[in-house]
Amino acid sequence: MERLTKKEEANVTKRNWNQSKPNVRCLTRLAIVVFLGMTLLSWPSTGSAAPASVDTVDRTHPRHKTLVKRRWGIETASVHRVAAGYLMVFRYKVIDAEKAKPVFLRRLKPRLIHERTGAYFIVPAPQKTGPLRNSNIPQEGRIYSMVFANPGGFVQPGDLVTIVIGDFEAKHLVVE
Repeated sequence: MERLTKKEEANVTKRNWNQSKPNVRCLTRLAIVVFLGMTLLSWPSTGSAAPASVDTVDRTHPRHKTLVKRRWGIETASVHRVAAGYLMVFRYKVIDAEKAKPVFLRRLKPRLIHERTGAYFIVPAPQKTGPLRNSNIPQEGRIYSMVFANPGGFVQPGDLVTIVIGDFEAKHLVVE
């Protein structure tokens, strides 16, 4: 039986290890392709419809904001893009604290829905701060806000969005 030198033994060991090691770059690319494919397959299709604008959208009722005030005790203020467009802030004022209580329940998960595509965005919940929304007891006359994620700056100024919190809906809000 022939004995290998230390240098030859190191080369053989190194070659065998490299041959059995999977190509990390190839696996990374495969993971990215699979993730993008899954994202695109689950993304709602926009069809061939023209982009929605404030003038072309069929609004549900001209006094929708008045209905929201009467039923929920909330006056919707605005939706703004902040943090270089990666976050959106929904501001609202509580008119009647008793009627507004269901909107402040912790168990309800708020969603911001992009009306043209149907894509929805959630309130981020960082580990140290928790959900970026208010869930205390509402007080009349106070303005509250809630932050939604906007990955990649998908929602642009001028787009129409709907805020859904349980049964509460604020429709056709223009992003500023």
